[in-house]
Amino acid sequence: MPLPYRGRGSRLASSRGASTSVHSPRRAGRGAPSSSHALRLTRRRHSSEQVPPGPEPQADFRSGKWLQEHAGGDARDSQQTARAGMGSRHRICSQEEVVIPCDSDNDSGSVDLQLSNLEDIKKDPSSLELTDSDIFDITGLSQESFIYSYRHLTQQGPDNEANVERLIQSIQEVFNGELQSEFEKLTFLRSLSSLSQTLPYDETTESFIHSHITDIVHVLNMLIEEEPLHSLFSSVRQEVFITIANLSYQDIHLLFGSEDRADLFSLITKSIIALPSVETLIQLQEIMPSGSYNTECLYRQTFQAFSEMLQSLVVKDPHLENLDTIFKQMDPWLQSTKDHERERATASMAQVLKCLSRHLSLKLPLRFQRLGHFVALMALLCGDSVTEVAEEAAEGMHCLLHVTLRLKCTIYDKKNHPNLRRAMKKCQELLELYSIKQFYSCPFKIAQIFEAFLNSNELFQFVMTTLDGLENLKHPCTQKSAGELLITMVKNAESRFEKVPEIMGVICARLSIISQPRVRRQIINTVSLFISRPKYTDIVIGHLLCHPVPYDRHLAELWRTLEVELPSTTWILWRLLRKLQKCHNEPTHEKMAYVAVALLMTLLIQIHHSIGLTMSDVAVPSGLYTEQEMSSEVTPLCFAIQATKSLLLRTLCWQEFNIMEKNKGWTLLEGKECHLQGVSLLANALLERNHLLAHKVMYLLVPLLNRGNDKHKLTSAGFFVELLQSPVARRLPSIYSIVRLKDWLHHGNRVFKFLALRGLRYLIKHQDMREDIRSLLPCILDLLCETDEKIVLLAIQILLQLVGTMDFTTLTAMMKTLFTLFGDVRSDVHRLSMTLFGASIKSVKYTEKKGVENQVLDSLVPLLLYSQDENDAVAEESRQVLTICAQFLKWKLPQEVYCKDPWYISPSEAGTVCKFFVLPTACRV
Repeated sequence: MPLPYRGRGSRLASSRGASTSVHSPRRAGRGAPSSSHALRLTRRRHSSEQVPPGPEPQADFRSGKWLQEHAGGDARDSQQTARAGMGSRHRICSQEEVVIPCDSDNDSGSVDLQLSNLEDIKKDPSSLELTDSDIFDITGLSQESFIYSYRHLTQQGPDNEANVERLIQSIQEVFNGELQSEFEKLTFLRSLSSLSQTLPYDETTESFIHSHITDIVHVLNMLIEEEPLHSLFSSVRQEVFITIANLSYQDIHLLFGSEDRADLFSLITKSIIALPSVETLIQLQEIMPSGSYNTECLYRQTFQAFSEMLQSLVVKDPHLENLDTIFKQMDPWLQSTKDHERERATASMAQVLKCLSRHLSLKLPLRFQRLGHFVALMALLCGDSVTEVAEEAAEGMHCLLHVTLRLKCTIYDKKNHPNLRRAMKKCQELLELYSIKQFYSCPFKIAQIFEAFLNSNELFQFVMTTLDGLENLKHPCTQKSAGELLITMVKNAESRFEKVPEIMGVICARLSIISQPRVRRQIINTVSLFISRPKYTDIVIGHLLCHPVPYDRHLAELWRTLEVELPSTTWILWRLLRKLQKCHNEPTHEKMAYVAVALLMTLLIQIHHSIGLTMSDVAVPSGLYTEQEMSSEVTPLCFAIQATKSLLLRTLCWQEFNIMEKNKGWTLLEGKECHLQGVSLLANALLERNHLLAHKVMYLLVPLLNRGNDKHKLTSAGFFVELLQSPVARRLPSIYSIVRLKDWLHHGNRVFKFLALRGLRYLIKHQDMREDIRSLLPCILDLLCETDEKIVLLAIQILLQLVGTMDFTTLTAMMKTLFTLFGDVRSDVHRLSMTLFGASIKSVKYTEKKGVENQVLDSLVPLLLYSQDENDAVAEESRQVLTICAQFLKWKLPQEVYCKDPWYISPSEAGTVCKFFVLPTACRV
């Protein structure tokens, strides 16, 4: 069905740029004349026009002539025409002009921040009294310009009832059927668009459209879903955008108000933003020719229609709820990792902000609650690695500042009047220093200007969004911008922040992904700023103390490189100790009850690391110590020891401190070979004085046993093992106790093997844990051959506890190994090996005696000889085991065997013993 003439009354007719008729749906991309009041597009790389080059004026934020306000008929150099991936080698569609909705014939300077009235503030700050007229002057708004622009919306469309009836009938047929061809789709969309023009004066149209909103949304959704996401070969998308815009201008919003409308908004946004880059689209056209369509030109027209559709949503947005919805839809695309998607989203938002700033007429209540997030995101985009994105974001920031000023002037009350006045003055002073190019090329300047207008909640949003920017590993420049924005905002906003623990949590989590030294320094300096302000000191300390210790290298770096002035350092240390004392004195069921012990573990690990270091091995802030102090005997180890002593005293652990003093515990801690003895001494002191706290510390240490290097793990393990003496150790799940100790038995470091055996010796006292420990017998038996005496002795002590539960095979294997230790030069090993040998003989069952009889007989002569050993303990143990062997063999040994005098002075006694052993077996019984 032929449609009525569309040029009259349709505001967006020329924005199609293709001037396609119903009978020629594939002529999009051909030139068409625009209406007389049409204005040229600001975004040439996305629009369908091509403008001859011209000189670019000096950008001046204060002069109201930033980039000559392109919408007023300006010209950019030809180089910018090719932005967004449009190279000169590609075909360009014929020169066209496209209407920007709601523009007056000359809006030059309408979006510029005209702060001339703020000169009075500079002279006399107290004289500022904000009235409605002042607000319009401050923000560069004109009430008349809005009325002028909006009056075009009331132009009449088809002016006879027959036309209206035909349009309604054709649309109704679509609701009852389906659209097959592109021609039918375009006919439906243009009919709906034309019908929308009759809304202001035709009640039939109004009733029909309002009663069929759901049907219209459904059809539009279907049309967009049928459009491929990987290519652009039809103008259906463009017509959908135009139709939605035309209805929006008549207060019929198809994208707000219900779930299906929100889904439609999301779908159409994706359908244009997620298209492949222009270069890819052009290459696709070369492979798959699409008739008379010019893909590059069609893309420009389609994108411009989308941009105008978004602008139509904010022309009348007094509560900013439409802006809020648009921003939520565009937010993920503004953060896209794909450059062309990010550029499209940024260009769209810049156009929306520009349109909004021209037609801003705010009323309370305002429903845009994400200003801080919006400002931060646009500021990050101003530092984008893609030049086009950065420039689009800069224009958006310009308009966003304009909107922010108007917004704050709207919501201010008399109570906050002085604050607003000061913010305005600061804004003017800063803008006098920077040109617009400086403004958007230096993120810290953006933070400086907007900081004055953001409330505490908006500051929190700003910081959290900026911290999210640190995750952008693909674009290091975004990390750099985030660092600049963060440190500047925190420095300028001082103590106006809320939710500092959440901020600290994100900072600590992001440290591991920041590789740029300058950005790391800025993030750590941000923490320094927070912790040095009395309002936040306890909050930051409390948060940092909640992290498990030992800290990973990132948190350790944070603590180590906090940069605060000396008076603040004293204050922070005092608050830190007070916090630890308070934590230590809280009831033991409280989570923070053992925070002080967590720090104690950190200090013990630091002591371990500091052994052998000199002051030249660490970074010391200049001016902190004199040359004489630096050249003295002071070492990093001294500081670590002193810090540990201070911690014990400050947390009222006087008895633990005294135990360390009396037993030379500090000297032990300082020794390379005896450090773990000092750790064990301190752990036992804690265990002696506070069993319940020791139980909590035990659980605290579990996650530390696998963290850090060997010095971390050994210190933690040494402390942990001593706490296994506590009766509550039996409550530990085996995965944290026996399984852990088993892993250490196989560790390549002998110290871990020693600690494992020490822990098993403590746990074996619990009968219910012996069965699990018995499964480790093969590992423990292997340790009898170790060269480390302490390991062998501990292994024998554990085996003495388990010998009664061994099977015959294990028992005989162990006796053979023990026999090889008779005569070991390590006297304690010699003695205990005989002790265990004797215990093994006692454990042999009656039915299995024949199997070990030869081993017992072979041991008699060595035992007899060692009974004369110079070491009285070894000699005594040998005689004891001889007795056991005799009982096993049912022999009656002569009393001379037990003589303690050397045989060389009593030859007769030696002869008696020798005669006994050569007697027939029957005579020995």
